[in-house]
Amino acid sequence: MRYQLDLTLRRAEGALTRVLGAAERRGFQPLSVDGEAQPDGDRWYLRMTVEGERSDDSLRAQLAKLYDCLSVEVSPCP
Repeated sequence: MRYQLDLTLRRAEGALTRVLGAAERRGFQPLSVDGEAQPDGDRWYLRMTVEGERSDDSLRAQLAKLYDCLSVEVSPCP
């Protein structure tokens, strides 16, 4: 199943690496990543599409535990 993740991250060194690693450890394969920094410079908005057989709840819970992740929304792709 494919899911779309909408994340708000702190702009910190390694934040993207930690998000991708958490997704892969939970059995999800990243298919696309798109992001942009806000003009204020301290937040980064990231949209990521992942694919996996597991429930999205495990991925949402794991990403929410990351220090760099300020918010996460997971929705099924149409």
